[in-house]
Amino acid sequence: MTTPLTCFKAYDIRGQLGEQLNPEVAYRIGRAFAEFLQAESVVVGGDVRLTSAALKHCLAAGIIDAGAEVIDIGMSGTEEIYFAAKHLPVSGGIEVTASHNPIDYNGMKLVREGARPISGDTGLDKIKALAEGYTDDEVKQALVKFAAQLSEQAFLDGGDVISPAALKESGRYKAMDNHEAYVSHLLTYIDVASLTPLKIVVNAGNGAAGPALDKIELALLAHNVPITFVKVHHQPDGTFPNGIPNPLLPECRDDTASAVIEHGADMGIAWDGDFDRCFLFDEKGRFIEGYYIVGLLAEAFLQKHQHAKIIYDPRVYWNTEDIVNANGGVPVKSKTGHAFIKERMRAEDAVYGGEMSAHHYFRDFAYCDSGMIPWLLVAELLSVKGMPLSEMVDERIAAFPSSGEINSKLDDAEAALARVLDTYQGQAEVIDRTDGIGMEFGNWRFNLRMSNTEPVIRLNVESRGDVVLMQQKTDELLALIRQ
Repeated sequence: MTTPLTCFKAYDIRGQLGEQLNPEVAYRIGRAFAEFLQAESVVVGGDVRLTSAALKHCLAAGIIDAGAEVIDIGMSGTEEIYFAAKHLPVSGGIEVTASHNPIDYNGMKLVREGARPISGDTGLDKIKALAEGYTDDEVKQALVKFAAQLSEQAFLDGGDVISPAALKESGRYKAMDNHEAYVSHLLTYIDVASLTPLKIVVNAGNGAAGPALDKIELALLAHNVPITFVKVHHQPDGTFPNGIPNPLLPECRDDTASAVIEHGADMGIAWDGDFDRCFLFDEKGRFIEGYYIVGLLAEAFLQKHQHAKIIYDPRVYWNTEDIVNANGGVPVKSKTGHAFIKERMRAEDAVYGGEMSAHHYFRDFAYCDSGMIPWLLVAELLSVKGMPLSEMVDERIAAFPSSGEINSKLDDAEAALARVLDTYQGQAEVIDRTDGIGMEFGNWRFNLRMSNTEPVIRLNVESRGDVVLMQQKTDELLALIRQ
């Protein structure tokens, strides 16, 4: 029995480099993953972090020792693993990524055949138990078989402890460039011929989005599409010289916004490290909350797929419901989180699902989230409608102003939730417990959720066309929560 692995979370694997996540732990995970799936082949990839390649190769060693073949697609974003797990005849896939976590972290996202997610109740707990069952001695001996050097410090410094050449000698490892199939699939979501001349600022944040965007750019050029890309922090760099890419944080948006204004661009796009989320800026350099992009994409899909179902999360949704109903679609509410959204989309055969956190899910993308499909769809809307992005969203923002998600770190989050319940439940016209507590009061509503992993409570407030009321109720709720 080994020391319990603390890097296993509810929906993925994340941990601090060193004790929580290291070459030995990666080997255990790869071997357990392949044994759990009784895999014949597994596709693997990794983001730009300095330790991602080493962790990926140790994963591969474990997968090989479990008797499976490894297909390595190289440096990639999470959605490229999702696509490969659906496109290729494999038993599953693993992306090594820490997305927007601190620089001394890394992690993994696991899917089975067809890019179906693996979470705690669908196999992750069993993989953890298998991984903890291998003895320390057998793990070390297995790694020595593949190792170039088994130095913990070399690993932490970004050195690769297993050479790909050693993996290839097993006869069960091969590298593959899957970009052509991936990019070809992305372009099926739009009418490429409809795209008009556009200038777009793209900020990869020195993450994995840059190389993928370059491949898309080449494909668009081959179709004579007149789009000019202004590239900001474009080169992959695992030291993240411009900070960890997380445009959800206001302090991470200035470089994109400034470039949009400086270059007179039609739109700005910024991604997180593994580009499974994309964040949009209008032609004025204004950040557009993900909530309003959900409505925009829902309308785009309903114009192509009449009466389709659209999945949305319960934090803010009046705008989404209004747009879906007006366009003849069927709005379906789901609990927040990728595992819940994907499961509900499959059950409902929904064409699209969106969360305010800038995760966008697509039926034809194995019900998975993509950070590239959304901006392609918006570029198509800009071309077809012939109006700026600001005009597309201004009316919706005015009709349903929202507070954005506001986090409060508390000593007793449960007590705060109880205070809010006691104060408001008698007045509420609707009480919704899809995720946390949602209450409606005619012309305003709120959702309040507790974090599963930390003493934090998350508040979202929206109104029907009344910014002042929305702000008053936000302040009122925050005072009660933080009392």
